[in-house]
Amino acid sequence: MCLCASQSPCVSAGGKSVRVYRIQLWNYSRWFGKMYGFINTCLKSLVIERFGEETWENLRLMAGVQETFMTYEIYDDIITLRLVQEACKMLDVSSEVVLKLFGEYFFSFCKMSGYDTMLRTLGGNLVEFIENLDALHSYLALSYEAMNAPSFRVERMDDGRILLHYYSDRKGLYHIVPGIIEAVAKDFFDSEVTMTILNQSEEDERTGKKEHVVFHMVQKEKVTKRKAQTRQNNSEEEILEDKEETMRRMKARYANLQLCPRKRSPWELVRSIVMLGQGNLRQSFTPSYPKTLWIEEQAFCNAFPFHIVFDSDLVVKHTGVNIQKFVPGLQTAGIRLDEYFTIVHPEVIFNIQSIKKFINSQFVLKTRREMLPEVQQNQPTLKLRGQMMWMESLNCMIYLCSPKLRSLQELEERGLHLADIAQHDTTRDLILLNQQRLAEIELSNQLERKKEELRILSRNLEIEKQKSEKLLYAMLPTHVANQLKEGKRVEAGEFKVCTILFSDVVTFTNICAACEPIQIVNMLNAMYSRFDRLTSIHNVYKVETIGDAYMVVGGVPVPTNTHAERVANFALGMRIAAREVTNPITGQPIQIRVGLHTGPVLAGVVGEKMPRYCLFGDTVNTASRMESHGVPDHIHVSPFTFSVIKDKGIFEMAERGEIEVKGKGLMRTYFLLKNLQKSDEQIMGLVDGEMCVYQEDLEEETDDLKEVSPEDMNAVLKVEEDAHKEVAENGNNHTSPPSPSSLHSDKSSSDHLIQFDITPAYDSPNDFKHLHNGHHSDGINTKFCSIL
Repeated sequence: MCLCASQSPCVSAGGKSVRVYRIQLWNYSRWFGKMYGFINTCLKSLVIERFGEETWENLRLMAGVQETFMTYEIYDDIITLRLVQEACKMLDVSSEVVLKLFGEYFFSFCKMSGYDTMLRTLGGNLVEFIENLDALHSYLALSYEAMNAPSFRVERMDDGRILLHYYSDRKGLYHIVPGIIEAVAKDFFDSEVTMTILNQSEEDERTGKKEHVVFHMVQKEKVTKRKAQTRQNNSEEEILEDKEETMRRMKARYANLQLCPRKRSPWELVRSIVMLGQGNLRQSFTPSYPKTLWIEEQAFCNAFPFHIVFDSDLVVKHTGVNIQKFVPGLQTAGIRLDEYFTIVHPEVIFNIQSIKKFINSQFVLKTRREMLPEVQQNQPTLKLRGQMMWMESLNCMIYLCSPKLRSLQELEERGLHLADIAQHDTTRDLILLNQQRLAEIELSNQLERKKEELRILSRNLEIEKQKSEKLLYAMLPTHVANQLKEGKRVEAGEFKVCTILFSDVVTFTNICAACEPIQIVNMLNAMYSRFDRLTSIHNVYKVETIGDAYMVVGGVPVPTNTHAERVANFALGMRIAAREVTNPITGQPIQIRVGLHTGPVLAGVVGEKMPRYCLFGDTVNTASRMESHGVPDHIHVSPFTFSVIKDKGIFEMAERGEIEVKGKGLMRTYFLLKNLQKSDEQIMGLVDGEMCVYQEDLEEETDDLKEVSPEDMNAVLKVEEDAHKEVAENGNNHTSPPSPSSLHSDKSSSDHLIQFDITPAYDSPNDFKHLHNGHHSDGINTKFCSIL
């Protein structure tokens, strides 16, 4: 990837007004172009690695950009501009700090992305590395056609200073350069570099304003040398060890020297070893040049078919044979090079002085369309890429070049063939290899797009899964739903004590007969929504709703020693909530009838297509009868529930007396009036929010379904025993309720749930007319019994 600041925009320093920033944003967007997603991905990786996922998410939302970026997708520079701007605000630092940090990380990110070897082999020292950056950018442009890279030029001054000239179409990016160069020097060349800005200007070039920044680059001595200086104060033994180690290295180098064709003196061998140890063997090489160039003009023009020689006035002296074929005007004597070509890269003024300044850069020239023959004017223009070499003795410049082509398709579009390129020119191999590379990039791009699509689909699937799970958890207890999701069989569980609540709407049958169906639905929805909220506040389990009937249980599926208290408070809240719902006929608040009973149950999952978590046992029947034998706008409580909550001293209760209960005989029942310790707002969860208003005794809670408070169980057994005696003394012939021990049979598995005798509370409306004056809905209690 492009190891430079070309693909990332800069922002102005913090503290400016929003209006000024918007103006700058517009100005920057004029100069910035497009960039590949690789840069934005690098910035995202930097933020996540240094500051975490949450910081990136906040930064992304503040900048208003997408979550992920495709590596080979082209994005507008304004996206990165927003990210950097918001990063400056979030971190409260200047753009200089952010951009330099990005430059340091960008070098590491390029290495991690697979460009390590390519970068490491650019040069043997830092200067060579920088001088070959433009060549690297030119190579990468074959794959990344829209890449707009800057130019680098190293200038060695007479006083020994090294100046780095940085040119870019994008303004304000120069703070990235020190971050990159310092990271390269430290990693590749084990040295430290200090870069100081000497000059910053804008040059009027052919393409418009171009930023030119001059850095004074000071490279300090290597870290290893500094370490060697610190060893001077070490002991003599360490110095002796260092000398021995040096001798071993020298012997190893001597053993690896190549055989020389002539006999060398011992001094020459020692000198070679020393020079090799200092890394100066190549500098000691002196090339040999012939007195006469043994090549004829025709052979040279055929061997370099795309070369151009021109003088300081840009007058063409001679050219290669193939370039004459595609640009016939070059055969005319005395023509100027700038009449037929423009300089694409580096973007400088077309004169000999500008070319000399960038003599180490790779030059890209493009033919002028208007100077081509009419037959070729409809074809894409020809681009040449090559090296400029100044010949001082002839006062001429030679441009050794080749056609710049990315693929076989471009070769064909320009009317070229591989045979037109010299056999020694690696452009042939480069075109073929890049053709394969472009195919791999396209495949990689498609895979990346599919990956992003899968990520989005996976996220949407997770959202839908959460919706499904939410619905499932609303229908079944959490631990039961989890077992069903895992494909496990849910065994029936026995709960020795719990409190069950039933409720219904008074005169619901009359309301249904006089109203439209939508009015009934709206009324029930308003009522049930309030009831459902109360189940979360008091942490009771909603078992079922059928029509106007509502069933709740406390202590199931999670046992708790406050089950009766919770259900009692829930019942009080139901009565308050029902008064907020209007009867569509009378316009008055609706009235509900509530019944509570405490006892043992067996709970299990019934059905496969639409499984339900159901309760079985006589406790369900008795609770249903408490509701059906109740009074409108009252909470009817069985003696068993009364015995559990009376000792708590937190509820006000009133005795109703003995009543005839279908299937149970005479029973002494009670009415729950109010909570003496909690206000209506607390019961409704309006004070502390929708939180449980109980302080659970965690030590008494257990996950074992068969554990229960001995005090509660003894109280229930005692009340049941007294009730049985009372029924027997009165000579009642109704079936007695089974004792809790009757549920401990071996047939309590899910396979035998249907063996429980669940008798409907009433066979006809006449069975309860002596208590409710005919206001109860017909056969209301058969609703739950039919499924239980």
